[in-house]
Amino acid sequence: MVAVCTFVRHFSRTRAENLRKINPKVTPQEASSIAQDLYHVIKQRGPLTVSNTWIHAQESGVSGLNSKTHLKLMLKWMRGRKMLKLLCNHIGSSKKFLLTTLPEEPGTEQLKSPSSLKRQTEKPSIKRKKAN
Repeated sequence: MVAVCTFVRHFSRTRAENLRKINPKVTPQEASSIAQDLYHVIKQRGPLTVSNTWIHAQESGVSGLNSKTHLKLMLKWMRGRKMLKLLCNHIGSSKKFLLTTLPEEPGTEQLKSPSSLKRQTEKPSIKRKKAN
C-alpha cells in the first residue's frame, strides 16, 4: 500500500521547470551586465521580493530592463545560472518569496592560495590505550 501511494505521489507531481533554457530576450553580453547589476542590488539590500527588487533596480539605475516582466525573466534566468536563490517565508497562512544571493563559503579565500593547501589524504594518527 505504501509503495502504491509513493508511486502515485511521484507521478502526479509536475516536473520542475528547466531554468537553464530561459531566454533573457537580450544579447548574452547585455544579459550578463544586467545580471551583474541586479546581483549587486540584491547583495547590497539583502533578501528582496520581486516588487522591492524592481523598485531598488529603478532607484540604482539598472540599464537594460524594459519592464517588470523583463525583470522577472532576468531573475529566473539568474536562478538558472545559480546566481540567486529563492527563499520562502511562511507568514501565517500566506507565503512570501524572497530573492537572495548564494552564501559564500568562509574558507574559499584561504583555499585559493597554494601555500595554505593541505594534503587531505593523510589520516591523523590516533593513539589508543592498550587494554590490559
